[in-house]
Amino acid sequence: MQADGPRACRFGRRWYLNNESWHPSVPPFGEMKCILCWCVSGETHCQRQECPPAACASPARRDNPCCAKCRGECECERSHVGTAPPNTP
Repeated sequence: MQADGPRACRFGRRWYLNNESWHPSVPPFGEMKCILCWCVSGETHCQRQECPPAACASPARRDNPCCAKCRGECECERSHVGTAPPNTP
């Protein structure tokens, strides 16, 4: 016997439609913002957000609570590392 369409997924006490994604809620911790789950044809798949390793001694989690970044570091500073300064008259 075949189903009429894609199957939904049950996670905890909730049902999710096929291709729907969510952050799981795990008692007593609450919503897990760094984990994303999704439903694929009746099967639940979950994955923790992958973060690049921080290249400093004391990283902070200011912009993204899931991934640590070095304090005071921005993309603009890193893009000029190892390049010659512009010619000035």
